[in-house]
Amino acid sequence: MLDARYTAAGEALRRAGIHELPALDEVLTLAHRAAQAACDHGQGRPLFAAHAALPWPEEPVLRLWHAQTLLREFRGDGHVAVLLSEGVGGLEALILHAATGDVPVGFLKVSRAWPEEEWADTLERLRERGLLDGDSLSPEGALLRRHIEDRTDRLALPGYAALGDTGCERLAEIAGPFGRAVLQAGLIELG
Repeated sequence: MLDARYTAAGEALRRAGIHELPALDEVLTLAHRAAQAACDHGQGRPLFAAHAALPWPEEPVLRLWHAQTLLREFRGDGHVAVLLSEGVGGLEALILHAATGDVPVGFLKVSRAWPEEEWADTLERLRERGLLDGDSLSPEGALLRRHIEDRTDRLALPGYAALGDTGCERLAEIAGPFGRAVLQAGLIELG
């Protein structure tokens, strides 16, 4: 399974031209440093811990993919913990995310495959709780989302702290073409 996963990821990322981007070595160095630092803070992060236990691939594209996977799961496990502490379930979190307008509703519905009836019922419960105004966040919903995201960001800091402000700014600056390449290659469709 792991070999198939690495093969599929590598082929997809090479189709996107990731291996040809000039900043690959620098992005990899920064992402690897942040992911390694996150490994010192894996308590209570089961998906992250499972990925962190895997050996690092040798090929640069796959090393970058692994580093990004670690950073995504490090933040993701923290996000789940914050959501649970705030009494927000999985489908509620998706609907609140969709209500920000940052990600198309269609993408979330297709990629997560919740039954339409459950989506509609949860949407109505969030309206009743005062977190949604129609399909948009209410002021209370916006405050809750901001609180959840701020706490999640604080929980993700241990990895990125290893880079310092300058390293984080540099990574954000040079990583953009990588994400755009993935989108332009059609590896992720947002709706």
